[in-house]
Amino acid sequence: MPRSIRPRLTAEDIALATIEELGGGAIVVLDRELRVVASTARAGALLGDIPRGVLLPKLLCGGSAKRPVAEALAAGRAVTASVARPGREGERTLRVSAAPVHRQGARVGWALHVDEEPAAPDGPELFHGLWTADAAMKHMFRTIQKVARAEATVLVRGETGSGKELVATAIHALSPRAGGPFRAISCAAVPAQLLESELFGHARGAFTGAVRDVPGHFKLAHQGTLFLDEVAELPLDLQAKLLRVLETRTVMPVGARAPIEVDVRVVAATHRALRKEVEMGRFRADLMYRLRVIPIFIPPLRARGADVVLLASRLVEEMNARSPRKIARISQGAKAALTRHDWPGNVRELKNVLQYAFAIGEGPVLVESDLPPELLSPDAGDDEAAFVANAPPPLPEAALASPEAAKILRAIERSGGSRARAAQSLGISRVTLWRRMKELGLA
Repeated sequence: MPRSIRPRLTAEDIALATIEELGGGAIVVLDRELRVVASTARAGALLGDIPRGVLLPKLLCGGSAKRPVAEALAAGRAVTASVARPGREGERTLRVSAAPVHRQGARVGWALHVDEEPAAPDGPELFHGLWTADAAMKHMFRTIQKVARAEATVLVRGETGSGKELVATAIHALSPRAGGPFRAISCAAVPAQLLESELFGHARGAFTGAVRDVPGHFKLAHQGTLFLDEVAELPLDLQAKLLRVLETRTVMPVGARAPIEVDVRVVAATHRALRKEVEMGRFRADLMYRLRVIPIFIPPLRARGADVVLLASRLVEEMNARSPRKIARISQGAKAALTRHDWPGNVRELKNVLQYAFAIGEGPVLVESDLPPELLSPDAGDDEAAFVANAPPPLPEAALASPEAAKILRAIERSGGSRARAAQSLGISRVTLWRRMKELGLA
């Protein structure tokens, strides 16, 4: 009997499958030449008539000089951008996110998700544990709300301590999978020899000590969401196995002989640029394309100006509830020091700084002298030599008997001898500082 031959998928088949994978909505699918293959009714309502075969620039840009989406796709890059479109009530702004469509490791076209760009709320906004007044962060919140409805994999890119897991939990909470489990694992925190078992599970007898079948995170996240933090740290052999799981929706536990079906949405995160990791030979290109269907970028704290003091004030309120010290306000000097800092550790570092201030300082005002040395002196380091080099000189005898006197003298020393700046950092007036110094025998 002749072997049956599976029919080759047409561009239309791929387009319909892509729309189904993305969960519907306002979707336009393009072929490799950036011509429309298929679109949904919702996309037509937003963009108007969408003839099949029309080129993307004509569809989106018309005669406009600005063509961010068309230019990015022509260069082979995924993109998210705002596009101005004429409407019955004047011009309106649409948000267009474009991601490549891959089949068998090759790019066969592009999928565009289109939506009206809502006006960002004024003032600070709390979004699933993320607190901000920054426009770029608020735009990220709107992106999360949109992508949560889809089933496509999401890659969250952000620096250490920026809140990548909070983004993942928000995607889960806003998705149709919210009633299912949310599992998280750091690929950098588990030894390489144990990571396969942690992800995929193992069968009884797979190795010494394996006395029973143990499910991995994929099985435990069945019908829910699995967050793979620091996915760039996966060894190459496990990258191949993860790719197979994403393609087949099955896992093979270590030592097992039969695969297990799993229904899991994957949200991955990394602080590295995966394209560079691919160029260096440390990450598989095919896996990158599977993970990076929808990229989300978290702005670093240093790029979010006013958010530093905003977050510090909110974190102080939270810490007041569980600390014996109660801080009513942050002095102007302390605010200036917090704003000047570069925050390489982002929000996590800010939390640590405030915990230090709660422990070291006294009274209801968080002052500049409560902050760690690295915020007050850019040359301060963590090693012993730097500590010794930056150690303050011995205090006069008058200060040894009074913690308040010691704090005042340190503040004056850090301000370069300026009592006005010292008073500001301590959160008191110059008159009050002079009076206290006189009472303590320092004036």
